[in-house]
Amino acid sequence: MAARSQLLRTVFNGLRVRKLHDLKKKESAGVINLREVLEDRLQEIKKAKTWKHERVLTSPQDTRVNVKGATGDFLNFCANNYLGLSNHPEVVEAAREALKKYGAGLSSVRFICGTQCLHKELEERLSQFHGREDTILYGSCFDANAGLFESMLTPEDAVFSDALNHASIIDGIRLCKAQKYRYPHRDLNELEHLLAHTEARLKLIVTDGVFSMDGTVAPIKGLRILADKYRALLAVDDSHATGFFGETGRGTEEYCGVLGAADIICSTLGKAISGAAGGYTTGPKELITLLRNVSRPYLFSNAPPPPVVAASLKSLDLVENSGELRQRLRENTRMFRSGLQSAGLTVAGDDHPICPVMVGEASLAVELATAMLERGVYVVAFSYPVVPKGGARVRVQISAAHTREDIKQAVDAFADVARNIGLIKS
Repeated sequence: MAARSQLLRTVFNGLRVRKLHDLKKKESAGVINLREVLEDRLQEIKKAKTWKHERVLTSPQDTRVNVKGATGDFLNFCANNYLGLSNHPEVVEAAREALKKYGAGLSSVRFICGTQCLHKELEERLSQFHGREDTILYGSCFDANAGLFESMLTPEDAVFSDALNHASIIDGIRLCKAQKYRYPHRDLNELEHLLAHTEARLKLIVTDGVFSMDGTVAPIKGLRILADKYRALLAVDDSHATGFFGETGRGTEEYCGVLGAADIICSTLGKAISGAAGGYTTGPKELITLLRNVSRPYLFSNAPPPPVVAASLKSLDLVENSGELRQRLRENTRMFRSGLQSAGLTVAGDDHPICPVMVGEASLAVELATAMLERGVYVVAFSYPVVPKGGARVRVQISAAHTREDIKQAVDAFADVARNIGLIKS
């Protein structure tokens, strides 16, 4: 009997293997057609020299990283690790302890059985940090933006978006049925014209606090004045500011001297705050309550894993209890910017650790980034469609964890490579 059962299992497994093998051999006409269509599109990307190469790290996120297929380590200048907390020993230990105590994840969405005391604690801490009434956690800030506009705006309402806003804001606005207006980057005059000539129940102005490809800062004070004048709301995505921008790390509104100016803040836990993952929206209690009830990314996605939440809580402790990392970041940023400008390179942005080295041509930006990697400095080139055509650049991001020697090494390498490829004249 046992032998018969074993024989049946062997035959069944053999049939299953053969069937799987047959499936691999027989490709549907639809898949064949798809391959042909996508191959054409992929070739177009390659011809335009905008192909995105992903380098694989074999080490933790840090100021020095190891790259698969390359020998030695590389000085890392392309991460959003602004405060150097991604691999901070206290942050890592907090995540490890939460993993042991609370497990890897919740296996469910929040309103069913996916909320733990850690999630409520982090939401309360973020509300206190920003001085807002309530906060809701998401899996990412992309999800926070995706869930905001559709939930709060109807066809009776209008949304006004900066032309250079992040893709998550653009996609979030597409999902809603409100009247949609886009104003030129940081152009308050055009925004006022749109606000004055638009009839709507709710008017929502939305902007990045700091624009990730340019390092430019939104004119928060002027936006607040217009919001008050036209009875509008102001929402700010502060992903590239929370935790390190402003004297106490409260973000763009603090940096601009108008703390509390934003009615709604969406931000991330995946950059300066722990560097892991997660996002949130903070603002009026009624709005947050509405999001808990109707926001689709919240209702249909699992809660952030306990280790991620614990890492964020520990990072907030470090952010709130000391300004040393923020001060070091400011000093590093100024040293890098002044060094490249002295070398004859153009660095865009407003005194922010996002330092785009402007190149223009996509192929030249790729050449610059590749040569920098050969010099042991890990940076990435950006070109269309991530940035406008003719606006290719190598974006450099400074961290508090970089030493002065790290900054000098990067500046010297940029100057040498830029001369070698003809970007600056000797």
